[in-house]
Amino acid sequence: MVHTIFEGSFRRLRERAPHIHCITNYVTANDCANILLACGAYPVMADFSEEAEEITAGCEALVINLGTINDNRLSAMLRAGKRANALLHPVLLDPVGVGASAYRLEAAFRLLKEIDFSVIRGNASEIKTLYKGSGSSKGVDAAKEDSRMENNPEEACKAARELAGRTGAVIVQTGETDILAEKEKVFYLGNGHASMCKIAGTGCMLSAVIGAFNAVYPEEPLRAAIAGTAAMGISGEIAFARMLERKEGTASLKIHLMDCISNMEEELLKERILLTEDLKGYREWTS
Repeated sequence: MVHTIFEGSFRRLRERAPHIHCITNYVTANDCANILLACGAYPVMADFSEEAEEITAGCEALVINLGTINDNRLSAMLRAGKRANALLHPVLLDPVGVGASAYRLEAAFRLLKEIDFSVIRGNASEIKTLYKGSGSSKGVDAAKEDSRMENNPEEACKAARELAGRTGAVIVQTGETDILAEKEKVFYLGNGHASMCKIAGTGCMLSAVIGAFNAVYPEEPLRAAIAGTAAMGISGEIAFARMLERKEGTASLKIHLMDCISNMEEELLKERILLTEDLKGYREWTS
């Protein structure tokens, strides 16, 4: 299974070098652009509504991020998303802080109603809000009661699986343990390091990376989601170890993260991945 997922993945991504249209937020736009370049793709960071359809038609995937949404960006998201659907380009939704305001929640559900998404990636609170149709948070981070899957793994699994069935998208719920779900399948990924939360936008960067893999595997969004999430998690582990060894701070952590993913090899992914397929096997990682 693991060998099948990663076989040729980074080589294929770097050879094809897809253009990824990102309608993202101004806080992390630069980091998303750089992580795409690091993994072998090309970013197109255009969010003006009047050019959204034309821009996305020249790309191979679209990543929509609600981080700093406004009327113009929402219009651009809708126009680009519908155009991408018509062209059969994969579209990823990152519902950043979806429970933080009524406007943001309404925008997310309008996007879900009018656009078909290949992947939806969010933290535990964001996925829970989309699943239940309501929620609240003070910002973009997961609430403490939602962030630890150990508190209620059955509920987290159910939310991801049912949201996948409802939307037709692969659900990627990131946290201490990542949940990746289709309607009939759920995987758990144990890679990554808590220190990654000390860098703004690691979730946004992950969404961009998954979008890049989805561009080269448009018919296999689950494969793209696992490959991208594992690559970011393992890069985070290595980056933290380097930071610790050199007694550096979190600014260096971001640099090491970029370096790791730009040099990532499939053999390293196969060697370090902590992946299991069902709830019963949770914590009994396979690699």
